Amino acid sequence: MGLARLLSRPPRHDPVAEEEPMAQVIAFANQKGGVAKTTTTLNLGVAFKEKGLRVLAVDLDPQGNLTMSQGLNPDSIERSLFDVLVHRLPIEEVVHEKEIDVAVSSLDLAGAELALSGMIGRERALEKALAPVKHRYDYILIDTPPSLGVLTVNALVASDGVIVPVQCEYLSLRGLVQLENTLSMIRENLNPNVEIQGILPTMFDRRTLHSREAIEILEENFGKLVFNTRIRKTIRYAEAPVKGSSVLKYDPSGAAAEAYRDLAREVLNGAKARQHA
Repeated sequence: MGLARLLSRPPRHDPVAEEEPMAQVIAFANQKGGVAKTTTTLNLGVAFKEKGLRVLAVDLDPQGNLTMSQGLNPDSIERSLFDVLVHRLPIEEVVHEKEIDVAVSSLDLAGAELALSGMIGRERALEKALAPVKHRYDYILIDTPPSLGVLTVNALVASDGVIVPVQCEYLSLRGLVQLENTLSMIRENLNPNVEIQGILPTMFDRRTLHSREAIEILEENFGKLVFNTRIRKTIRYAEAPVKGSSVLKYDPSGAAAEAYRDLAREVLNGAKARQHA
């Protein structure tokens, strides 16, 4: 077949590229631990699924708390995101179908930072791994470790937006500045489109002046970025993972579950507003 004939052929029809919408990718990031990143990743994902959306949760934390929260044991998992990031195993190979689909973590993932450090394009390992499955989901939610290392940078590079869970206390608020600086560097060098999509106040106790003042400081500094939803302190968030479930399954009619349904509505309404902006 001659070159002229090849060049004259119409481009091959690719129904996936043309017709299938791609997932919105959201990272949950805060270098401070214990701020409800994992709780938010899982329960927001389940709230999305209740609305008929297809959801993949990615456990990028070597502690494997998200994995454990769905009744899986990180110690006995043979293949995890370590193999995806370092050995380029297709991510489908580490996805388990639970309340939502979960790409699982294991303790091996702790070695990923060192293993990735010598690789070219190490910051894009997760972005490349997610590309083949983005058309299968409406939302991909990434739980990150409590640091701003290579794993968190991978999550931010792969994401369209970032939700920052912030504990309602003064010291937690200071970490937002460091995260903003990291995001600024990532926008400049790796992913120009990633932005903070929202700031989520967690462990809110309306009875304490300290919690109420923390909310005021957040709103003064970040305005409309602060979600209206407040994730309040309750034992339900600790009890549900012990049962290997989300709080929406564990106590479906309780206030803790309703809080994440409220958050889901806020996130989805914000997505619609951005589409029409």
